[in-house]
Amino acid sequence: MSASISGAAVVAGVVGSPVRHSLSPLIHNAWIAAAGLDAAYVPFAPAEARFADFVNGLRGGAVRGLNVTLPFKEQALALADRASDRAWDAGAANLLVFEHDGQVFADNTDGLGLLAAFAEQAPRFDPTAAPVVILGAGGAARGAAAAFKAAGAPEVRVVNRTPARAEAICEALGERAEAFPLERAAAAFAGAGAVINATSAGLSGDGGLDVPLAATPETAVVMDMVYKPLRTGFLQAAAALGRPSVDGLAMLIGQAVPSFEAFFGAAPPAGVDVRALALKTLGDVERI
Repeated sequence: MSASISGAAVVAGVVGSPVRHSLSPLIHNAWIAAAGLDAAYVPFAPAEARFADFVNGLRGGAVRGLNVTLPFKEQALALADRASDRAWDAGAANLLVFEHDGQVFADNTDGLGLLAAFAEQAPRFDPTAAPVVILGAGGAARGAAAAFKAAGAPEVRVVNRTPARAEAICEALGERAEAFPLERAAAAFAGAGAVINATSAGLSGDGGLDVPLAATPETAVVMDMVYKPLRTGFLQAAAALGRPSVDGLAMLIGQAVPSFEAFFGAAPPAGVDVRALALKTLGDVERI
């Protein structure tokens, strides 16, 4: 946190259930300290049934804003008075800003973070060159699907255990979107330029997903939004196949940049290696 926090400090935070694993406080507070801001960024973990009460209790601006993580992203959008086109397109919000007049503004920076992560770790990837596959149908999947469609993907394929949820995302996206049940993942992977795991589950050996990554082209970029562990079973399977990969930490940092700007009115200070700080916190057990 910053060296000195006054009664006029700008307060922001991250809300989720659970939230204790989140590296967002580490990242934002490192930027706050480097910028010398009178501010703090803290974690919140309300009971799932009380999320609406929690958000409505912050109306008025005592807390400037929140990053929103599982399982609250879709509910966060529903509670907002105003929302960005990105949030509406995604059907979910990972960012809430509390205005002094009591209004709540919702945005979705997940897509920005996702594309920034690909640009950093898979610079040869061209989102317009081949279909993109999203595994999952929650708020994170919605944000990813909307981002890739906006980036010009020729087709977005959504794979989910519950086909109706995948179909709902595709219906919202309109043209160039197709839903696949989990048992047809191999068909979805055919010709794909990228595969993104937007679920909290790993492969069948470490969490429950049973998908044939070998059905992807050799050039397909594989990403897992999970960042703890950094090298998930999903990414290890991709590496064993020789597929290029993108990790969830790069996305977390990528989405944090516009969030920081929304909360504190300035870009994060240059020269702070928040990825190195995060990797140190994750520790050797993460095989980084």
